Amino acid sequence: MGNEILQVKHLSKSFGSNVVLRDIDFTVSKGDVISVIGASGSGKSTLLRCINLLETPTHGEIWYNGENVAERKVKPHEYRSHVGMVFQSFNLFNNMSVLKNCMVGQMKVLGRSKQEAREIALYYLQKVGMAPYINAKPRQISGGQKQRVAIARALAMNPEVLLFDEPTSALDPEMVGEVLSVMQQLAQEGMTMLVVTHEMAFARDVSTRVVYMNEGVICEQGTPEEVFGNPQKQETKDFLARFRNA
Repeated sequence: MGNEILQVKHLSKSFGSNVVLRDIDFTVSKGDVISVIGASGSGKSTLLRCINLLETPTHGEIWYNGENVAERKVKPHEYRSHVGMVFQSFNLFNNMSVLKNCMVGQMKVLGRSKQEAREIALYYLQKVGMAPYINAKPRQISGGQKQRVAIARALAMNPEVLLFDEPTSALDPEMVGEVLSVMQQLAQEGMTMLVVTHEMAFARDVSTRVVYMNEGVICEQGTPEEVFGNPQKQETKDFLARFRNA
């Protein structure tokens, strides 16, 4: 498979009679930073949730390092320790401190000792600028800080790929930059990332590849220069024009 980590083949997802994803094909290779853009309701978040096995695909295959993880025999928790996810609503445990939020998954899923989990959690909390808040509960910190804790928690599992589902959409505008700067730093360090985002500047400036989705299909994909500078499909042109005029 070379450097390919994930391969999505003919992926479809329906909720009853509502078809949300249709025949999706793409690959994620080591070091890719792929931004998935498109209007709300185009299937972007559902695609991420299928890749992370939070939704079961109706049809198709998801290959991770040579194994089809869409088959029933795969243990989702084990797989998710390699393919981590950062949610738009943070999904932190409100009854746990920042530090414990970043330790619990390591101990339960990876079997790390309390001491090892603590050291790794502290390392990543330092990395995202949250070390001063290790004893705080989620309710005591801002949205931007919660999202940075969520990123540290995902990184502490040492994933091979990180999925971001609109990580800035629940944040106040002044907090967006602090989260995007952490993501930009991860991209520069070579972290493999698949990012569903409405942040067009991030998609244009940080991505190695941009995927534009429309009505459940991949309408166009290419380098940021190709998609933003010379879009081929009229739907892509119309979508990007709305952002330029916003």
